[in-house]
Amino acid sequence: MNLRRQLLLVSLLTLLLPWAGCEFIRETEVALRDGQQQMLAGTARAIANSLQQYTEEFPRPEAEFLTEDQLYIHGLSTRPEIDGYVDDWSIESTSLRTIRGVDGPVQFALGSFDGSIYLYVEVVDREVIYATPQSILIESGLRFADRVTLASASPLYLQEAVSFAAEAPGPIRSYKRSAGSFAAEPAIEAFWQDFPAGYRIEARIPSSELATHLGVIVYNTADDTGRGVLSSSFSGRGPGMAMREIPELNRIAANLVQDGMRLTLTDARGWRLATAGSLRRGDSVEGGGIARRLYGLLVESGVDAELAGPDPLGRERQPYVATALDGGESTSWFRSFESGRAIVAVAAPVTLNGEVLGTVILQQGTDAILSLRNAGLSRLINLTLVTTIIVAAVLLGYATWLSRRIRALSIAAEQALENEELHKSLPSALAEDEVGDLSRSFSGVLQQLGEYNEYLRSLASKLSHELRTPLAIVTSSLENLEHEPLNEESQGYTARAREGADRLRRILNAMSEASRVEELMANAEPERFDLKAVLVSTIDAYRDVYSEREFRFACDLDDAAIHGSPELLIQMLDKLVDNAVDFSADGDTIDIGLRRSDGALRLSVANPGPALPERMRAQLFDSMVSVRAGKDSRHLGIGLYIAKLIAEGHGGRIRAENIDGGVEFAVSLRGAV
Repeated sequence: MNLRRQLLLVSLLTLLLPWAGCEFIRETEVALRDGQQQMLAGTARAIANSLQQYTEEFPRPEAEFLTEDQLYIHGLSTRPEIDGYVDDWSIESTSLRTIRGVDGPVQFALGSFDGSIYLYVEVVDREVIYATPQSILIESGLRFADRVTLASASPLYLQEAVSFAAEAPGPIRSYKRSAGSFAAEPAIEAFWQDFPAGYRIEARIPSSELATHLGVIVYNTADDTGRGVLSSSFSGRGPGMAMREIPELNRIAANLVQDGMRLTLTDARGWRLATAGSLRRGDSVEGGGIARRLYGLLVESGVDAELAGPDPLGRERQPYVATALDGGESTSWFRSFESGRAIVAVAAPVTLNGEVLGTVILQQGTDAILSLRNAGLSRLINLTLVTTIIVAAVLLGYATWLSRRIRALSIAAEQALENEELHKSLPSALAEDEVGDLSRSFSGVLQQLGEYNEYLRSLASKLSHELRTPLAIVTSSLENLEHEPLNEESQGYTARAREGADRLRRILNAMSEASRVEELMANAEPERFDLKAVLVSTIDAYRDVYSEREFRFACDLDDAAIHGSPELLIQMLDKLVDNAVDFSADGDTIDIGLRRSDGALRLSVANPGPALPERMRAQLFDSMVSVRAGKDSRHLGIGLYIAKLIAEGHGGRIRAENIDGGVEFAVSLRGAV
């Protein structure tokens, strides 16, 4: 992992500061909310106790008449216009109850306003069959038409129904059926409205025309024979009791509720009987959607605040309300991150002699808590987040600057070693920090390495110069000794000494060869010649000298003219070919190639044989370095060094690489073309 990533990870530790602050704010919010819940629970308990004097206002129908088919009559704040549309009803769209129809869902709702009951029904019907004057006059009444019936009953007493059918869209008449009679009811106002998928009916019915139990029936007539299918909101036991808000309980609740609270009273089955008060809208979290989502990850989650409102179907079924209906007190809380609202809710049972008559649901917005929390979160997160970003950016910039300095130092050191510029000054050498110390240390090491390298380069010529005089004395002494009368054993010793002196002379000649090449490079007059032609004739000579090897030359160039010394380039090729022969076996093929690459001529010599050790690749072309194992002493590691001198003297570079099944030496003669 590079330095920038390391410092970037270290900078992320600063996120622990906002996390710790958010944990503190969250714990504070929980503590404040618990206190508010306890206060609200005490208030709800007090309201429930005070309602015990009004227990006669809570409906308590007989258990045998309680079913799941009960309907709720919504209190309307304005008078709807009877036009077949529900848009002017002061209820939510989710307040429409749904039952299964023949061709699709049937939705309906009941409302009350100023002594009248309002009915809205929306029916999906693929084929609407209208009533006719003849079908209306039939004694059974409206048998051959699609229609909606509002069943009305009082258990053990009254059984009647109001039916709605249309001869055409628009205002329609309604018909009331009671025991033994079926006739039009002029007091009821109704309107039929068609739409592409079916029809809608809206009606206003005086409350005096209806009983305590109501149910909706939809007849879908299949044909003119009167056969069809009905959909009903109740089962075979009959219509359920119609539930609605009780005006007296609304008045009592309005006197009990405090400012900023919402009080809801229900009966023993959760049906809403009264609602009073309203919640103040809590302060929203500052910032856009991203900020709110970020805050939402840091604070405790809750149920969506929209679910805290009164149930649109009139029956409260929240878990905390169900606990109160079972006789216990319960609390809950709601939060909406989109709007920034939070609501605390409690429910307490209203009892009489151990019997649960209903519940008190008390809700209050956490305005003060939200304000404190949001302000604290805003300041904490905004400041710490900005600080973290700044710290991360500064550390990243510093890491980038530092890594660039170190990388520049590394590249300069590598280039100095590759180009043997061991006395050059490295980057950051004048800096007064640790990188400057490292640069100066590297410069010192490179300087010492350069001095040592220069010593090795001159060592061969120095040894050659110093040893020639003693060698000449030894050689002349041996020559004189050979003219003296010697016995057979002494002659053997003299011959071996003469052979050793000759071998030493060859070694000294090899050691001084590099110096001679440097002198030739300095004094040679470059000429223009065709390198391809020179290589062809030279390779033919190699085939004669090294008959046990096969030489293969590849060149597709028509013109390979360069400026330089053909003798020196041939000497360089001799060293490379000699090296290839030494590291190959009889019958092997040595490939010599010449091609143009990147504007320069590339001369390559490849041979099968052992791969180069990785540790020696950088030192292979140094003076007196050899990788031969078990070879005789005439190989002092001078040959490749001489090849390097000649290549660089012609403006090129030489390198060695391991290839499949062997080694390739390549000379790039840059600047010599």
